[in-house]
Amino acid sequence: MLKNYCLIIVCLFSLSASAQTDPPFCDQMAALKLLIETQHYRPKPLDDALSSGIYKLFIQRLDEDKVLFNDKDIAEIRKDSLKFDDYLRDNNCGFIGKYIKTLRWRIAETKQVIDSYKNTEFDYSGKDTLKYYRTRESGYFDDDIAMKKYWSKRLRFEILSKISEEDSILDRLEMNFDILENEVRPLIFEKLSCQLDEMENGYGGLERFVTETFLNAYTNYQDPNSTFFNNTDKTMFENSVSTSMMTFGLYTEKNEDGEIVISYVTPGGAAYFEGSIEEGDVIRSLTAGTNIVETNCISNEEITAFLSDNNNKRITFRIKKKDGTIKSVMLTKKAEKAAENLTRGYVMSGEFPIGYINVPSFYTDFESPHGMGVANDIAKEIYKLKKENIQGLVIDLRFNGGGSMKEASDLCGMFIDRGPVSILKYRNGETFTVRDANRGTVFNKPIVVIQNSYSASASEYFTSVMQDYNRAVIVGTPSYGKSSMQTIVPLDKNREELGFCKITTDLFYRVTGKSNQSKGVIPDIFFPSMYDGLDVNEQFIDFSLPNDSVQIKVKHQPKRKIPLKLLREKSEYRMYIDEGFQKIKRLNKTLLRNYIQKDTIYSLTLKNVYGDLRGYNDLWKDFIGYFEERKGILTVKNTASTEELLKYSDEDKKVNALSIDEISNDIFIEEAYHIIADINNIN
Repeated sequence: MLKNYCLIIVCLFSLSASAQTDPPFCDQMAALKLLIETQHYRPKPLDDALSSGIYKLFIQRLDEDKVLFNDKDIAEIRKDSLKFDDYLRDNNCGFIGKYIKTLRWRIAETKQVIDSYKNTEFDYSGKDTLKYYRTRESGYFDDDIAMKKYWSKRLRFEILSKISEEDSILDRLEMNFDILENEVRPLIFEKLSCQLDEMENGYGGLERFVTETFLNAYTNYQDPNSTFFNNTDKTMFENSVSTSMMTFGLYTEKNEDGEIVISYVTPGGAAYFEGSIEEGDVIRSLTAGTNIVETNCISNEEITAFLSDNNNKRITFRIKKKDGTIKSVMLTKKAEKAAENLTRGYVMSGEFPIGYINVPSFYTDFESPHGMGVANDIAKEIYKLKKENIQGLVIDLRFNGGGSMKEASDLCGMFIDRGPVSILKYRNGETFTVRDANRGTVFNKPIVVIQNSYSASASEYFTSVMQDYNRAVIVGTPSYGKSSMQTIVPLDKNREELGFCKITTDLFYRVTGKSNQSKGVIPDIFFPSMYDGLDVNEQFIDFSLPNDSVQIKVKHQPKRKIPLKLLREKSEYRMYIDEGFQKIKRLNKTLLRNYIQKDTIYSLTLKNVYGDLRGYNDLWKDFIGYFEERKGILTVKNTASTEELLKYSDEDKKVNALSIDEISNDIFIEEAYHIIADINNIN
């Protein structure tokens, strides 16, 4: 559970004043326009409303924190706010040069401002004030004076924040302040400069960032789930829902010194078999053909994108070993099972033996004509679990963002005998009822499905079927609220270098004709959550599709009703007397009240910055400490089949042991177990 909570919380091209973009952007824009008009479920007309929508998203994403543009820039840019429809209609792509030029100029100016403070003696006396307006939108800089004042405060705040991390005792920090300030100061200047360099020198450069931001503003105006993909984006997305992927067999991260280091070498992967690369090695550069990426002042996300690019099948890694030696190592990608898509069943022992399966995504095998993926894997695990005589099953869909709808449909069919599982609605308004393709079931005993606000799309497809057929008790929080289906298509099938679009083509509805869109699947039993009140669901995203309904043609035949009222009463009582659940509720309320929904104003001093950060950190420290010490009542073990497999892999044993510990101490899984026990006792 703690791992999930942690998820809650923070090539340079020259261009003249009359610059024109490379021809591909014109081609991309024209191809994307045609694709949306001919294939999107509900394409929006080229009019002033479209221009305003694109303008809002485009400007917002070019300067998300509003620390680059000023009011004068926005006044000039706003002249386009009603012209984007004309640019698209006429395929006039020259406008983009203005945005590239302005953003490049503001980045350079911001670097100069930051550099100008390097030898400045900062005032930490509290003469200046910090203001955080969380309840209203901030504006852009009024002028250059406002920008300089902001960066003066920002630099001091960053320095004081870093100093506050050096010791837990304020008196010692104040006593050694001058020494600490001299040590921390250059690190903060380097960090902020690097962040600007990362934006300008990222994979593909600033021009690519600006053009792709526009293309995404256009697609996201249609709906939040329609997205422009370059080749790397497409590869990374397909890998996330695939049973296997082509990789170099390593993971990277950025260390405290800003270096890109090897954080993990996958057993059996390309790097593992090559033998020269070790965890802790520092990557100096990556070379694929004529493309060279230097790793100084670049984000780990850009490194991941370069390594994931399908075009980069062979890369030379220039690395610094722990002894300081520099070495060049060439690696070639090889197929590897996606670690996040491993599915394994466990047995929870208590009053009844009950199975547990976590489903991280609805992955599939794109290479197989039958698309064997997560449904097939779960069927195998249920077969193993049934040999352990389980009396119920917990299916965990928390943080499952979806994937293959076919896999979701197949999984539904494993728990219902026959009947409709969903209704599809196409762009022409016609509907089609999706039916369970196979008679019979693989498991007939009680099921509880756990979901949260990040359970989306295919997860909701599956969960709503289980709920409508009275086949499972749904617990947790309302799901994300995405009831649309996307497909990835090239902008031009003859020119894949132009990129791709993940485009919304259909909507799916529950067998009752209702939709989960924007509303999500409402659980039968609510669990308290750290995400309550955080507005993370699709309904809070600009231009999300509205909720509607369709007429049903095939009526489903639900099983007999589950005694939800009695189960809810029993569960709510257990959560009421459980200190862990009450602690979750209290922390959520405190975060909302004191940090997320509260405006903050205080003088810029070490004491105030330390107090603000320490209060937040102590809140989490107390919460995490409680759950680290809390021991669950469940005994969790592997199936006999899994135990046999573990004999052959020490690495798998370690990962498996961590999984068992996490499951056995997860308060939500424990309550799901109790609910199934209640069902069995009632029956």
